[in-house]
Amino acid sequence: MSSYFSTLSSDEMAVLISNAEASVCFAAPGMHTLVADALFGVAGRIGSDLITVCVDFDERVFRIGYGDLEAIKKLQGAGIATQSSPSLRMGLLVVDDEGFVFTPTALLLEAENHDDQGMNAMRLAPQQAKEAMARLSPAAKAVALVMAKSDQERQHLESIVVENAPTAVPPETIEKIDKAIQEVPLTKFDVARKVRVYNTFLQYVEVELRNASIDKKRVAIPAEIQALGGGQELDGRLKSSFDLIAKNSSISSKPLNDKVAKLRKDFTPSLRKKFGRALLKSAKPQFEERIASLREELKEYQGRVKTDIQVQLDGSRDAVVEYYLPLAKQNPPDSAVGLFGSDVKTWLTHELDKAFPKADDLIKKVDLDVDFKDVTFETLTCSPEMSGVFG
Repeated sequence: MSSYFSTLSSDEMAVLISNAEASVCFAAPGMHTLVADALFGVAGRIGSDLITVCVDFDERVFRIGYGDLEAIKKLQGAGIATQSSPSLRMGLLVVDDEGFVFTPTALLLEAENHDDQGMNAMRLAPQQAKEAMARLSPAAKAVALVMAKSDQERQHLESIVVENAPTAVPPETIEKIDKAIQEVPLTKFDVARKVRVYNTFLQYVEVELRNASIDKKRVAIPAEIQALGGGQELDGRLKSSFDLIAKNSSISSKPLNDKVAKLRKDFTPSLRKKFGRALLKSAKPQFEERIASLREELKEYQGRVKTDIQVQLDGSRDAVVEYYLPLAKQNPPDSAVGLFGSDVKTWLTHELDKAFPKADDLIKKVDLDVDFKDVTFETLTCSPEMSGVFG
C-alpha cells in the first residue's frame, strides 16, 4: 500500500497487523473479528503491552455494523486492553512506523470496499502517525514514546497533549451488551442493504374498491316474516335472505371494478397472495394520477346512482311485502296485531324497513382504498419473487 490515498478494508488491515514487528495502534468505532484475529496472532510476538485498541464500545456500534462483539471478547480473552471512546467515528491504524487514517464502513449501509479504485484511507508520514498516537490516548502515547527513534523525537512527543480520555471496557458491560444482542439479534447486514435498495425503487401497495358491489348485496329477511311460510320464490331472489337489487341493474359497479383491476394489472405485479403487490416508485406519479381519476369517477358514480338505488331498494322491499301480505292476512302475527291491529301491510313494511339499508348508508361505505407499505427485512427474506418481478 504505497499510494497516498487507498482502500483500507478489514482484510487489508489484518495483513498489515500480521506483519507488525514492534507495535500496533488501532482506533475506530468498532473492530471486525478478522482484525482481532490478526492482533491475537501478533500479540504473542510483540507483546500485548505494545498493542493499543480504542473503540466506541456501544450497542449501537454493533447494530450499525461497525464491528463485532466477538472481536472485543477475543481481545479481552487474549489480555489485549481495549478502551472505549464514546462517539468515536474516525479510524486510525498505525503498524510500526506505517500509519493511516481511514473512514470505517457501517455494514448496515454498505459492504466494505475491496476495489483498488476506491479510497477510504490516507497514508500518514511516520512522524504524523506517532503524533496521532500521542494525541489519541495515554496508552497510545506511551507506545509512541517507546517507539521514538531519538531523544529529540521523544521530547516532542512528550510535549503533545492527549486530546482523548478513553476508559477501560469492563467485563460487566460486555456481558450486558452480549445479552441485549442475544435477546434482539443483529440485522443481517447484507439483507438490510438490499432492503434499502428495494425501498429506493419500489413499495408494496394494495388497491381495493370497497363495498361497491351494491348489486350483489343481500339482506336477511326477519325471522318472524320467514315464519309466515311461503311457496314459490320471488323471481329466484327470496330465500332466508333477499337480493337488494334486481339482476342486470343499471347501478352495477362493474365498470369501476374493471378499471381498478386493470390498474392493478398495469402498475402492481403480484408477489403471490402472501406478499401482495409491488409498485415501482418511478411509476408512482402516474399511478397516483390514475387513482385520483378513479376517485373522481367514484364520486360521479355515487351521485348518479344514489336516487336509483333508493328507488330499487323501495321496490324490492315492496315486492317482499306483496309476497308475504296474503300469508300475513291469513295468520296475522301477534306483533302485527299488537302494533298495527289488522293492518298487516304496515307491519310488514315496518319490519322490512328495519332490515333494509338506506341508499345513503350504502353509498357512504363505497371507497377506493389505497394502502402503501415499505419493503421490510421480513418480506424481502421471505419473498424470492421480489428480485425477479421487475428485473
